[in-house]
Amino acid sequence: MKNILILGQSSYIGKELNRKLQKNSNYKVFLLSLRGDSWREYDFSSFDVVVNLVGLAHVKETKENKNKYFEINRDLAFDAGLKAKNEGVTQFIFMSSMSVYGINQGIIDKNSRINPNSHYGKSKYEAEKILSEIEDDSFKVLILRPPMVYGLNSKGNYAKLHSFSKKTFIFPNYKNKRSMIHIDKLCNFIIEIIDEGKRGTFHPQDDDYVCTSIMVEKIASEYGRKLWMSKLFNPIIYVLINVLKIKSFTKIFGDLVYDKNLK
Repeated sequence: MKNILILGQSSYIGKELNRKLQKNSNYKVFLLSLRGDSWREYDFSSFDVVVNLVGLAHVKETKENKNKYFEINRDLAFDAGLKAKNEGVTQFIFMSSMSVYGINQGIIDKNSRINPNSHYGKSKYEAEKILSEIEDDSFKVLILRPPMVYGLNSKGNYAKLHSFSKKTFIFPNYKNKRSMIHIDKLCNFIIEIIDEGKRGTFHPQDDDYVCTSIMVEKIASEYGRKLWMSKLFNPIIYVLINVLKIKSFTKIFGDLVYDKNLK
C-alpha cells in the first residue's frame, strides 16, 4: 500500500484525484490545505508520495498581485517539497503548466524553448527549477506540464466555454487544434506515475487534438441545445488571431499543441 498526501484539498484536480484513488485499496490518501502555517507542523514522514496541486491561477494578473503568484506557486511549492524531502518522502509530484513555454499559438516539441511571459508561467517555471535542485537518488521530483484540463466542474477557459455554450445560439465554425486533457485521463496518468515511481518532466495530453468549435457544439448538445455553427465570422477571427494577435481570441481559436512525440 502507498500512502499519498495531496496538497490542495479544495483544488479541482485534487478532489478528482482523491476520488479515483479512494476506489483502490492499494492507496491510503490524505488531503491537506496549505492555507496559513499550520500545515508546517503536519508530519509528512508516513507518506510515500506528495502531490502538490496548490496554485494560484485564473486570476487576472496585475502588478499588485505579482508577488502573490510567486509566493503561492513558487515559494510555497518549494517549502512543501523541502519538507517532504527532509521527512523521508520518496516522490514529490509538482503540477506545473503549459504556460512555462510562453506561447499562445504553435507547436511545442522537445526543442521548444522555455520562455514564460506571465506571472503564472514564470512562477511555475521558477518552482520547477528550485524543486529540481533538491532532487537526489532518494527523493524523486516529477513535474507535470498539462495543457488545458477539462471536465465536469473544471475552471478556467473550459468553464467559460461551458457557460457560453448554454447561453448562445450561434458559434463560429472555425477549425483549429488544441492540446487538452480530460480530468479522468490526467488523474489516471498521475496514478500511473505513482505506481511506477517515475521522475522527470512530462506533458500529458489527450490522444487527439481538440477543435474548440466541435467541443462547444458537443457541450451544448449535452444540454439539449442546438447551436448554429457558422463560418460567417471566420475571416474576422483570422484577422484577430493572425494580424492583430488579440490574446483572448488566440487562446480560444488559435492552434496550440504539444507534439505527439513529446513524452
